[in-house]
Amino acid sequence: MSTAGSPRPFSELVDLVDGILDECEDNVPCIVKKLGTLEPEVRNELFVSDLLNAYQVFYYFYRTVPDQLVLEGLELEPASSLRAGLKIDEVDLLEMFFIIRESKPLIIIHDGEKAVATFSGGRAYADAKQYLENPDYS
Repeated sequence: MSTAGSPRPFSELVDLVDGILDECEDNVPCIVKKLGTLEPEVRNELFVSDLLNAYQVFYYFYRTVPDQLVLEGLELEPASSLRAGLKIDEVDLLEMFFIIRESKPLIIIHDGEKAVATFSGGRAYADAKQYLENPDYS
């Protein structure tokens, strides 16, 4: 959603995303390609808005399709939920969260009380998934 001091009015962001979605329909790689052509400030604002879903943002950063259950959860959540962090997976007592902090994507592993590992960069999801499955070896 557009915030105070936003460089673009919310209505312009809506029109921009509507145009992308009309052109790409449900083709996420197409949507991601179009998002990549936007000015970084506009793209970053869309990444935490209600105009995209969390999966579209996830795919933009990690270019991977997660397990079906994770995929479905991401598709059902607006990208705005990434500001606070979205739980996307769990194994035993460990939970995996996808969050956008200061326009940067992070994958955080939490043990219910505190963050025990934080991953960033293009391999963050793959590395976090490996950690989640084998925390003793990381």
